[in-house]
Amino acid sequence: DLPAGTSPDGTPWLPGNFESAKLDENQREKNYYGVITYQKSAGGLDVQLSAFGRSSSVHFLPDPVGDLFFNGVASDVARKLTSAGLQGDASYALSDRHTWRAGLMLLNETVTADSATTVFPVDDAGNATGPAYTLADHSTLHGLFAGVYVQDEWRISPRLTINFGARFDVFNATFDHEHQLSPRLNFLFKATHSTTLHAGYARYFTPPPVEDVPGSTVARFDGTSNAPPSNQDDPVKAERSNYFDAGVTQKLSEGFSVGLDAYYKRAKNQLDDGLFGQTLILSAFNYAEGEIYGVEFTSSYTRGGFSTYLNLAHSVAKGRDWISSQFLFDPADLAYVRDHWIFLDHDQSLTGSLGASYHWDERHGGTRIYADVLYGSGLCTDATAADGSTIPNGGNVAAYHTVNVGAEQSFKVGANRLWKIRLDIVNLLDRSYQLRDGSGVGVNAAQFGMRRGVFGSVGYSF
Repeated sequence: DLPAGTSPDGTPWLPGNFESAKLDENQREKNYYGVITYQKSAGGLDVQLSAFGRSSSVHFLPDPVGDLFFNGVASDVARKLTSAGLQGDASYALSDRHTWRAGLMLLNETVTADSATTVFPVDDAGNATGPAYTLADHSTLHGLFAGVYVQDEWRISPRLTINFGARFDVFNATFDHEHQLSPRLNFLFKATHSTTLHAGYARYFTPPPVEDVPGSTVARFDGTSNAPPSNQDDPVKAERSNYFDAGVTQKLSEGFSVGLDAYYKRAKNQLDDGLFGQTLILSAFNYAEGEIYGVEFTSSYTRGGFSTYLNLAHSVAKGRDWISSQFLFDPADLAYVRDHWIFLDHDQSLTGSLGASYHWDERHGGTRIYADVLYGSGLCTDATAADGSTIPNGGNVAAYHTVNVGAEQSFKVGANRLWKIRLDIVNLLDRSYQLRDGSGVGVNAAQFGMRRGVFGSVGYSF
C-alpha cells in the first residue's frame, strides 16, 4: 500500500495500492483500420478518392515490485491514436506526350497519453528519502497534415521521359507548425534496347509521427528517482531533406538482368526514434543534420521454371547534434553528439539476399520449391574510445545470416478455381543471433532474431 501525500513538486499523487493506479489492462494492443475508395475512368481521365480511419493503442504494464527494486521507477503507460483522413489522386492523358497528375491528402490525428509512474523521493545524491508514490499524468496531442501535388509526365521521345512537378505540405500540431514547397524532377532514358538509365532529385518534408512525440511535462519528476539528466525538451520538428538518385539497368541476355543504383540524402532536422527508460514505447527526436548514402546492386535470372536473384546493398546513415527531446539522453552523449557525427541506430553497412526457386507444371497449378539466404553485417551498438569514454553507436553487433526454405503445391479446380497448400521453414539451421545488445541510442534491451519457425497455410481462390 502506498501512503497518502504529495510529490516533491507539490503535485497530488494517487494513494492506495499500485494496482488501483493502473490503467485499463484491456488496452494492451489494439489496432483497427478501415478504408473506402471510389474509382472512376472516363476517356483519358482516371480518378481515385479514398477516405480512411484508424484507431491504435498500446499499453505498457510494468512489474511494479521488480521495476521499483532494480530501477527505482515503475511506469504504466498507455497511448491511443485516433486518425482520419482523405486522399485523392487523378491523372489525365492530355496528349501522347503529356500525362498530368495531381492529388491531395488530408490527415487529422489525436493522441491521448495516460501514465501512472511510481517513484521514490530522492536527495541530491540520488538516495531515497521516503516511501514510493505514484504520479498520474494525462496529455493530448493533435496533428493536422495537408498536402497537394501536381506533376507532368513528358515523353520527349520514345527513349526519353521526364517527370517534373512539386508538392506543398502543411503540418499543424500541438507542438509544431511548419510548411514546405517541394520540387521533384527525374529522367528515364533508354540508351539501347538493353540499357536503361535513370536519375532524379526530390525535396521531402516529413512530419514526426504524432504518436511517438513525448507529451508529458519533464520537470514534474524533479526530486524523484525518475528525474531526467536535464529538463531541456525542445519540440520535435519536421524533417526537411534533399534526395538524389541515379542508376542503370542492364539486360545481359534473355532472362538475365542486373542493376546498380546510388543515392544520397542530406537532411535538416533528421528524424529518428528509440526506446528510452523502461517502457517499450517509441519516442521521437531530431538530429540537427543527417546524411544517408549508399549503393545497391540487383540481379535476376529466369529460364523456364527456374528463377534466381542476388541483391547487395551498402549504406551509411549518420546524424549530428540532438536538437529536440534532449531530456532523453545522457549529458555526456549529448555533448559528444553536439560536435561529432554518429551512425543512426538503424545503420547497417552491408545487407544481402540470395534466393532461387523452381516451378513444375505451372499450367496445371504445379509445385514450387524455393530457398533464400539473408545476410546482415550487424546493427549499431555503443563503442569505447581509447580514453574510456563512450562513443554512441560507434560499433556494431556481430554479423548474421539465416537460411529459409519452403514449398507450395497448387491444384486447379475447374477453369478459374485454385487451391494452394504452402509450407515455410524460417531460419532452417536454427541459428541464434543478436540484433541488439542493449546499448546504443534508443536501445534499452537486448534483442534477438527469430529462431527456427515452421509455418503452413491453405488458400483458395475463385
